[in-house]
Parts: sequence; structure tokens; C-alpha cells
Amino acid sequence: MKTVLMVAEKPSLALSIAKILSKGSCSSRKGLNGACSVHDYQGSFQGQVARFKMTSVCGHVLSLDFIGKYNDWDKVDPAELFSQAPTEKKEANPKLNMVKFLQVEARGCDYVVLWLDCDKEGENICFEVLDAIEPAMNAPRGREQTVFRAKFSSITDTDIWKAMSQLGEPNRNEALAVDARQELDLRIGCAFTRFQTKYFQGKYGNLDSSLISFGPCQTPTLGFCVERHDKIQSFKPETYWVIQAKVFKGKDGPLTLDWDRGRVFDREAGQMFVNLAKTSREARVRVHTHTLSTSTRATCRSVCPTGPL
Repeated sequence: MKTVLMVAEKPSLALSIAKILSKGSCSSRKGLNGACSVHDYQGSFQGQVARFKMTSVCGHVLSLDFIGKYNDWDKVDPAELFSQAPTEKKEANPKLNMVKFLQVEARGCDYVVLWLDCDKEGENICFEVLDAIEPAMNAPRGREQTVFRAKFSSITDTDIWKAMSQLGEPNRNEALAVDARQELDLRIGCAFTRFQTKYFQGKYGNLDSSLISFGPCQTPTLGFCVERHDKIQSFKPETYWVIQAKVFKGKDGPLTLDWDRGRVFDREAGQMFVNLAKTSREARVRVHTHTLSTSTRATCRSVCPTGPL
């Protein structure tokens, strides 16, 4: 009997997928690292009866960092981090020992189905998982495909079964794009964080100079905040007018109407709409798909100048 290892991006997702594909008949056990469970059941794969092991990681398996000697702030010029400093992949969370856990579960498996999130980060984690498990899996026979990628957009029975029936392959180019982004984030973030932290130390008494971080994502976000702040500070109120209309029918209380246009900045244009409203003696009230015509007395308060919201 062939064995299929299936890996999701987080434990809760692994459990949900296993329950759907096993139709609720899976058994569960804790994995080697204690953080991820393994859900076992039997089913059909590639037209054959197979044993399934559904488990997960906890986000990225590996993280990118500089080799040890470049982590000494006092001995390394920040400029060196852009060109001379080599990088290496390390376990993202050494306490979980995720690589060892995956290797133990992959031992003796014939196929792997990757259920990582369907974005570039998920595609990158696919290859982190493969790097860990492929040495432990059974060797493929000839050119037999052993690595499969499930694409899904929701955790519903229909979507999960559809993904299982239309398995593809992981996209290495998307994974490499994330590798490039990670390296850029690391080099830019570390270099500028070290530079500006050391530069500002002791220059401002009220500045916490223990660490002044910089990040390619933080900088544009800060720019948006500053731009919005500047717009608020430079805002100049401008008078505008709105029409406030009330419709009456018999002894019923007034029905206040909202003006679809909202407001106008031209008083004469507003007054024109007021005059048009005052000449009307009927209103048509539309409720969902039903139309009710009633004779009403329409009154309209004059346009009123107000300040900006």
C-alpha cells in the first residue's frame, strides 16, 4: 500500500482538510515536535488504495539570516551587508524542530501533496517542506510524479474535493521571487537599522536609541501616515449646501428624504434644486420591488450652509 504525506500551512487547516477527505474517519496523534498533529486515514490516490498522513507546519520552516560573524554590529560596517555578507537558511523556530519532525513523518512515504496557502509565501514554504522531506521519502520509480500541489480558495467540502481531484505542481518561480524579496528585506533592513541606530545614539535625549528599526515595508507605510497628517493639517474648510426634504401623508409623521447628490458647493445650484422640490406635490416611494404612489405634501427647508465634516 502506498503512503501519501500531505502538508498544510497550519495545524487547524490540516485537521479541517483531513476531516473532509476522510469523511470524518481520521485518527489523530501528536507529532514529534508536539506542536503539529498527524491525522491518519485510508483512501484512494492515483486509482489505488493508499494510506494518508495529513499534517502541517507552522508558517515558514526556514528563515534567512547572515552567517554568524556578520551579526556583530561593532565589527561589521553596515555597507558590507549589501555585497560582502553571505546569507544562509536557518530553522525559523528551532524550538519546534520542524525539519526533524517533517523528516520523521516523510520516512517511507511515496507521494507528497502540498496544501500550503495559495499565495507566493505558500509556494515558497512548499519548497522549504520539500527540501526537508525528499531525502527521507521513498525514491521515485522512473519518471513517476511524486510531488503534487493542491490549489484551493476555501475550506469547504466542494473546494477541497475539487482541489484533490485537480492536483498540479508547485511553482518554483514564485518561490524564488519570495527568496529574492526575503534577501532584499534582510540586507536593506539590517543595514539601515544598524546605521541609523548607531547614528542617532546619544543625539536626542528623549529618543529610545536602543534600536531604531528600518524596513522596506515600514518606510512606505510611514510615508502614507505623514502624507495623511499633512493633508489634515493643511485642510481648509469650504462652505457647502445640502437639501433637507420631508414628505408628509395625511396624519402620518414626516418621512425625511436623503438627497442622492449629498451636497453642492454652489449656493445658486442648491437653491435651484430647492425651488424644483417646492413645486412637487407627489412623491413615489419605492420599497424593494414594490412601487407605491401616494399624493403627498412636500416641503423643503432652504439650503443650509455648514462646515466641512
